Amino acid sequence: MGILSLLLWTPALGVLVLIFTPSQHKALIRGIANLFSTLAFLMSGWILHLYQQNTSDLQFNEYFPLNPNLGSAYALGIDGLSMPMLVLATLLTSIALIASYPLTENIKGYYLSVLLLEFGLLGVFLAQDWALFYIAWELTLIPLFFLIGRWGGKRRHTASLNFVLYTMAGSIFMLISLLAISQYDLQQAGSLMTSMHQAAKDMPRNEQILVLLGFLIGFGVKMPIFPLHGWLPLAHVEAPSPISILLSGVLLKMGAYGLIRAVNMLPEAALILQPLLISLALFGMIYGGLLAWRQTDLKAMIAYSSVSHMGIVLLGIASLNQVGLTGAILQMSSHGLVSAALFLLIGLLYERSHTRNIQDYSGLIHTMPKFSLLVAFALLSVMGLPGTFGFIAELHAFIGGFQQSGALMIGFSITILISAAYAMRTINLLLIGPVKSNNPKLVDLNRREQLAAGFLIISIIGLGIIPNPVIELSATTINDMINQISQRLS
Repeated sequence: MGILSLLLWTPALGVLVLIFTPSQHKALIRGIANLFSTLAFLMSGWILHLYQQNTSDLQFNEYFPLNPNLGSAYALGIDGLSMPMLVLATLLTSIALIASYPLTENIKGYYLSVLLLEFGLLGVFLAQDWALFYIAWELTLIPLFFLIGRWGGKRRHTASLNFVLYTMAGSIFMLISLLAISQYDLQQAGSLMTSMHQAAKDMPRNEQILVLLGFLIGFGVKMPIFPLHGWLPLAHVEAPSPISILLSGVLLKMGAYGLIRAVNMLPEAALILQPLLISLALFGMIYGGLLAWRQTDLKAMIAYSSVSHMGIVLLGIASLNQVGLTGAILQMSSHGLVSAALFLLIGLLYERSHTRNIQDYSGLIHTMPKFSLLVAFALLSVMGLPGTFGFIAELHAFIGGFQQSGALMIGFSITILISAAYAMRTINLLLIGPVKSNNPKLVDLNRREQLAAGFLIISIIGLGIIPNPVIELSATTINDMINQISQRLS
């Protein structure tokens, strides 16, 4: 068994161990879940250490044929696109489990679901076979349905059903696109991923457009992009805060990751649809920002800001150039860290006060100085302040978009102003002013909470000051993708 299989099956082994652990041993269940999630994180760190940045070839490949007639296989591998997503997924799963300590009901089912979700997430980012990718993609629906529907808020059942129906509808379009490509000769081309890339070259232009539109709907629901975002605000608001960390920090990146793979496979169609993609990106950025600005529910504000920030990812993808694609991958990582930090901190605040209405707070800097410092840094990164990871990501996406559609980047500039407006509004209402009578005794963060939130904030600031390690991690893979796209378009 290779190192990628060890990483992939570590959470599954944790699920197996938890199944045979008595439900009444809550401390043991928490310890086992945290142990296996930590092992997965450390293993992803070790793979990152071994990863060779100077080659665009897939690394640590594993291949075992499943259906030779179809060409499907248990095929795993990583490149500069999947490597940062692996680290992000394992890190945020560990953070989510740390944030889950206040949970007291149905502990065993909760931790089983989280580890099963991590197994599906890793499968998506490790799969080098479209069949395996699709199975892992669908697998994430099962634990999320129960995590939202069982441990969520008052409207949890509506939120979980909404999420599953939206995602399943999108998955149907993705499956249709995969089946459309599979109608072509997929023989003698290695894994199904490789076969489909080769088959896509022979597809008529109009079929390529239809297939990419199917992928756009399938992956766009999960990103989400306007107008496919309807499930997101309700799911984020009703989901437990630790699950919101995974929803926003990792689940949305699955959609962007898949769309990048699809665009690389169908660059001719992407070029034709480029005006549509850029328009959707810019509109989504402004629309999400304006709705975030209007929210009084803190989790709803973060949810709509995610719509806006994933629009930046779509803009980077749609630019079809090196700088833009670099910005998309950086924004995926940046938004994962920032949104995770915000959902973590707002969740901890909710546990203390049992309200998410921003009007119920004031002067938290006096009663919760450690919390205030961390949440202020997270909100400053939301607005792309220089010195934060968000600034580096947005700058690359802006330059990539400007190279492709200069005048339209006025919309991007408006988005930055809107982001600054709702970030500063939140800081002003939440942290500054007199202490309100209904929250004079809020307890500041404990050491465990400081460790989890502090690690995320330090990562955001550290990668904003020294971004080269993340940029260089994906640079060779991005160059190879752009070269492939250029060859196909020439």
